[in-house]
Amino acid sequence: MPMESSPAPAATREVSLAHRLFRWNIMLLVGAVTLVSLLWGINQYLEVRAQYEERVLTMAESVAVMATVQDALQTQDPAEILAPWAETLRVASGYEYIMIADADGIRQSHPDPEAIGGRPELDPTPVLAGQTWTGVEHGHAGLTMRARVPITNDAEEVIGFVSVGVLASEVRLASIQELPLILGAAALAVGIGAVGARMLARRLRADTHGLEPREITALLDGREALLHAIGEGVIGLDRDGRVVLANTPARELLRLPPDHLGRTPAQLGLSAEAQVVLTGPEPGEDLLLSVDGLILVCNRRPVRVREDDGGVVVTLRDRTELTRLSDQLDGARTVTDGLRAQRHEFANRLHTVAGMLELGGVDQAQEYLSELSLATSGADAEIAARIEDMTVAALVLAKSVQAAERGVQFSLSELSQLPSDQPQDLRDDLLLVIGNLIDNAMDAAGADARADARVELMVRRHGGVTDGLVEVRVIDSGPGLAPEIAEEVFSIGRSTKDPSGRRGLGLALVHQACMRRGGSVTVEHEDETTFCAYLPVRAEVISA
Repeated sequence: MPMESSPAPAATREVSLAHRLFRWNIMLLVGAVTLVSLLWGINQYLEVRAQYEERVLTMAESVAVMATVQDALQTQDPAEILAPWAETLRVASGYEYIMIADADGIRQSHPDPEAIGGRPELDPTPVLAGQTWTGVEHGHAGLTMRARVPITNDAEEVIGFVSVGVLASEVRLASIQELPLILGAAALAVGIGAVGARMLARRLRADTHGLEPREITALLDGREALLHAIGEGVIGLDRDGRVVLANTPARELLRLPPDHLGRTPAQLGLSAEAQVVLTGPEPGEDLLLSVDGLILVCNRRPVRVREDDGGVVVTLRDRTELTRLSDQLDGARTVTDGLRAQRHEFANRLHTVAGMLELGGVDQAQEYLSELSLATSGADAEIAARIEDMTVAALVLAKSVQAAERGVQFSLSELSQLPSDQPQDLRDDLLLVIGNLIDNAMDAAGADARADARVELMVRRHGGVTDGLVEVRVIDSGPGLAPEIAEEVFSIGRSTKDPSGRRGLGLALVHQACMRRGGSVTVEHEDETTFCAYLPVRAEVISA
């Protein structure tokens, strides 16, 4: 017969953090109250004992100075007078015993008549020498608290001593009378503490949303793993604009110091542009930010915690390399568009020549072709002669075609001179700088559709291969720049054509390309607008 398996034991239910906190608070409170109550009781006992010591000492001193006692001790039979007198005094005062002895230490009075005439069990020498003593001793009635005081005559001679005592149990009983008060105060303290501990446990449970420590730890570990696994930068700021979290990409992109938590962007030394992006009053998508040569696309979202303002979370994406590649692609597309435009132009001219030949105008066709050949070869030859780098020359030629299509007169300065042995990284930066500056100049010169709109380009290399630099100068006949724009024209999002901030990357890229190589770019806007860019042949600063 198969044996039945016993049911698995039920899983032990985990005690919640609130209950554990309540238990620990109660245990600590009971321990503290017990210790305080114990100290209170001990202190009360010591105070009662001190009071009783003072009482027996006072009584003994009072008996010692009484004339009846002093005169009786100087008679032939002091016990006849002192024994009934001391017993009457003892009964009237409520003391356990009052004993009087002569100068030889012989008892002359005692609650036990049989003890009269005998000697005390303890040595009376110190008190007969004039010393006063208080303490606890064992006597005929048990453990008592006593006081011994010497009796002196008028000549200050010790003629005996008196001993007064009370039961030690009476002292303890008097101290126990305070015990109900101590226990009541302790119970009240424990009760109030229990209510407070319960309220604290409930408050903690509400603040932690009912989560247990292991759940909080799991959430924290998951959040940290998620934040640091994200390739984009994530930075969180509270309602006061202080940084409360930042993952590794965000710290690297914004160049944050190690002690960034709890500080505002202004305290971290971030630029005014970064402060606006991170702590702006309104949420924003795809906000552009420049940080040390990087182009960051930022997305700021507000955070709500139970309908309360919880601050903002800003995501950061590095768009620098993508923007540079896109701009280089635009330059290649410009060359392609220029060649396509030239193809259409050549097709139109071929059709014109074909029409002339069909009409029999051979001489006119020959003259027309001679003029076209002279004009075309002259422009191309001029660009090729001054700019020997084929890639840069093709870009300049394409830009000249674009300018002709837009009705802008394009010219290459006679001072232009660029050899063909340009490093690849410099060639890429030249394409970016020349393309953006010419585009910006054509937009400015052709803005008013004037007949005399013109753009002039000068590209010239100075110095040698290792210590030289390339100067790019672009002049346009546009309306110029407003003073407030001229100061920020190289900032990301600043554009003379689109105030919304969606554009404005071209001049910012030019600025970053120059700065990345250790060069510079400036703008002058007196009679005409002139952009001057200087790019060292060998880059001095390489930014990520």
